[in-house]
Amino acid sequence: MATAAETAAKETIKESVKTAEKVKSTTDQFATAGAKAFKDGVEKSLASLNDLNTHAKHNVEALVASATATAKGAEALSAQAMAYGKTAVDKHVETAKALSSARSVQEVIELQTAYAKSAMETYIAEVNRASETFSSTMKNAFRPINERATAMVEMMQAAR
Repeated sequence: MATAAETAAKETIKESVKTAEKVKSTTDQFATAGAKAFKDGVEKSLASLNDLNTHAKHNVEALVASATATAKGAEALSAQAMAYGKTAVDKHVETAKALSSARSVQEVIELQTAYAKSAMETYIAEVNRASETFSSTMKNAFRPINERATAMVEMMQAAR
């Protein structure tokens, strides 16, 4: 028969086995929870990186759209300037011919005054037209960038 010491030793071993099983169970739970938390963290990080990549792509697209609008505006301004220059030179040549065929000083003064008035009115109209084109170009150029800035603000506010 087993002695009291042997029985106590068997009970201690049983308790140690139970404690070891509890420790193993708790360790397994911690490991499972840690793995799940790590997996969730990685998935959130990947989703955030994907969102960031999409946002960056849209930013580049906005910059391209802005540059395209700016190029179109510069092209329009250049075409306007060329057309104005050609018209101004033609009008100048026409006036020079008229001045050279004038029959009196009074006629020269009248032709010169009419030319100066016409040239100034045409110039002011052209400056206004160029100003409108420039303003329109700037609005069109900054529209995509403004939209991206608004999207960024909305994204930051949603993240709070």
